[in-house]
Amino acid sequence: MRRLTFVAAAALLLSACQTVQNTAGTPTTYVDPSTLGPVKGVGIESQDIISMTDQMMRDMLAEPRLGNAATPPNVIIDAEYFVNESSSRLNRNTITDRLRVGLQRAAQGRMQFVGRHYANMVDAERKLKRQGVIDQGKNPAAAAQKGGDYRLGGRITSLDSRDSKSGMTQRYTQIVFEMADLESGEIVWSGIYDFAKAATDDVIYR
Repeated sequence: MRRLTFVAAAALLLSACQTVQNTAGTPTTYVDPSTLGPVKGVGIESQDIISMTDQMMRDMLAEPRLGNAATPPNVIIDAEYFVNESSSRLNRNTITDRLRVGLQRAAQGRMQFVGRHYANMVDAERKLKRQGVIDQGKNPAAAAQKGGDYRLGGRITSLDSRDSKSGMTQRYTQIVFEMADLESGEIVWSGIYDFAKAATDDVIYR
């Protein structure tokens, strides 16, 4: 019994002393997000997001009620009513944040942007000011938070097909953007972006 224990302990010690050769991995490289990268699948990827938001931004600015109104409208652009019904796993904020930032830069005062996703933050600060806990700051006191005239809505849908013989997967993706009048519900602008992709081996989106 002692001999067996000794042999087992020696074998364990030898295995622990062996040098493990780790295979070198692929070094990290920067990839232009507006181009097709080395990892690609049939879902929505960075080049799609950049292309669609740039196109939607130009289209929205060309709409007279949004980009050429006598009084700049208050617009809300967030993901609250931008629904993903597609089979692609996606953070919707990636699209709406880029659209809002790009549009605000390009509008140059032709639109005013309401950060409805910051409503709780603004409300908490306003309460502290009204209670005298902090001073009023430099901006004049407002009777209420700014209301929106138009708000972004939309839907992402997809249609998938697969060839069982070749393993080829194809996905058609359609993204609809709309700006709705927050008093009447009228859709004052619509935009659509679509594409189809095919691949034998899809990638995992996170």
